[in-house]
Amino acid sequence: MTMRYVSVFAVTLLALTLVGCGSSGSSPSPPPSPPPPVVSNVVVDFGSSQQTIRGLGGSSAWIMDMNSHPGQADALYGNSGSQQIGLSILRVRIDPSGSPPSYATSNWGTELNNATLASARGAIVFASPWSPPAAMKSNDNVVGGTLNTGSYGDYANYLESFVTYMQTGGVSLHGISMQNEPDASVTYESCSWTPAQMDTWVANNSSVLTTRLIMPESEGFNTSYSDPALNDPIAQPLIAIIGGHLYGAAPFLYTNAENLGKDVWMTEHTISDTGITGALELAKEVHDSMTVGNYNAYVYWWLQNWTVNNSSPYVNGLIDDPGLDNNLTLNGYAMGQFSKFVRPGYVRSNATSNATSNIYVSAYKGSGHYVIVAINLGTADVDQPFVIQNQTITSMTPYRTSATENLAELSVVGVTNSSFTYTLPAQSITTFVE
Repeated sequence: MTMRYVSVFAVTLLALTLVGCGSSGSSPSPPPSPPPPVVSNVVVDFGSSQQTIRGLGGSSAWIMDMNSHPGQADALYGNSGSQQIGLSILRVRIDPSGSPPSYATSNWGTELNNATLASARGAIVFASPWSPPAAMKSNDNVVGGTLNTGSYGDYANYLESFVTYMQTGGVSLHGISMQNEPDASVTYESCSWTPAQMDTWVANNSSVLTTRLIMPESEGFNTSYSDPALNDPIAQPLIAIIGGHLYGAAPFLYTNAENLGKDVWMTEHTISDTGITGALELAKEVHDSMTVGNYNAYVYWWLQNWTVNNSSPYVNGLIDDPGLDNNLTLNGYAMGQFSKFVRPGYVRSNATSNATSNIYVSAYKGSGHYVIVAINLGTADVDQPFVIQNQTITSMTPYRTSATENLAELSVVGVTNSSFTYTLPAQSITTFVE
């Protein structure tokens, strides 16, 4: 009985199917393909000049001793071959656990080792404190609290002692920050400041520093933490670099700092993904930092993955944990699409940033070299035309990172009548170098 009902149901279903498909029995037509993107010329004007690039880099705070793994320094800060990404900035941490009068700790030595290796490969180094020493703070603890007003002078001398320590060790700091994330409430090393307190300290105490002052390094690039000092005629000349982080924020043009001639640096952020998704996210953020924010530097958070013996593994770094394979990650190669070719002292030139859907382009020049970085965030290849103005270029060499390529050097592209067209593969980053 059951088999009979199944047979009747099957016949009925077949009949309905045939009726639905028409008497010919043909299959339904596939849905139409989406239209191809409207492709417009990317115009690159190498006769124009925007901000000077100081470099791109990352931080070794807490997790790295490159002296124990010298291959890391070569991979991250070297610049020969496809396995080196040519970073040019290192951000180190000032450990607050020492005692007066020297305050030096073993971790100062670790960061000196990192700084020595990076600077030997041409990088500049700057330092950030997450907290003043506990004895200078309201809660006698390196977590939370505030800097005692009576310790403002001592804190300035403490930061200068780190400058002197590094100098004695052979590394001249490019700059020093007064505080990491003064607006963050966290359960690790930290210290809260108000914008008015930061202005007061800069105006009254920071002149003892013998290197460039960086401030305020707020968590979300909050300009309210730097505007009071920038608008203070005493504090403003003492500030060299406005630094900020991009947690919960996006790159933007900081007009007040720009108008006062200050460098503006993105000094910390990490992206949330790995693989090609993370690589594209990182590349787009660097692009926006340069083209929208007009920033002079982009400094990633941790250089290295930290997975071995870590209860909360960090896997978004530029190089893998040395306890595993110590290879560059796709995030690292994505950074290298900029850092390897856009060198310190290069100047950004105008380029059509987003001529075609999902295509993002920036351009740079320096030392007789010309660089175009093109990102395709989309899922389709795009034949992108480029038009070059105010510079005679006859050929460019492309380098590409994708899900299957790591800074791969590709065939030379000819430039005819100041233009060329190149296929940008889906989900890829291509850097053209003259």
